[in-house]
Amino acid sequence: MSLDISPTNNNLFVTGSVDATAKVWDIRSGKCVQTHVGHESDINSVSFFPDGNAFGTGSDDSTCRMFDMRCYGEVNKFGHANILSGITSVAFSRSGRLLFAGYDDFNAYCWDTLSNGNMYAFQLQTPHDKRVSCLGVSPKGDALCTGSWDTLLKIWA
Repeated sequence: MSLDISPTNNNLFVTGSVDATAKVWDIRSGKCVQTHVGHESDINSVSFFPDGNAFGTGSDDSTCRMFDMRCYGEVNKFGHANILSGITSVAFSRSGRLLFAGYDDFNAYCWDTLSNGNMYAFQLQTPHDKRVSCLGVSPKGDALCTGSWDTLLKIWA
């Protein structure tokens, strides 16, 4: 469903799949070198942490998760009991402190990666009129762009 190339090692990339696994691949061997589990449904989006040692995932199970490749495991789970829609896209802030996620409920939520993961840090003030299909953070880290099935792009700075 999704892939992202490591920002620090062009030989590595991570994929998210409908089998609820995230896999790290090494093009030098042509093989999967790590498989990460924990989600209960399709992983629709993956994004590397800025330092290349971890990655985030977004799933139809309404959660985002953060996996660290050094410890080969999940280090945080982000979800709220009142958010019951799939996640279409994820992206980290430039520093990695924030994880942005686009949802099928027409909104995007921001999670503090240092929090316990039970409450989002903030959400869009004016959500889209249809599901958020993609999002991205500017290279300078000073803006977030969300795209939606409502045919609009919104820039949040």
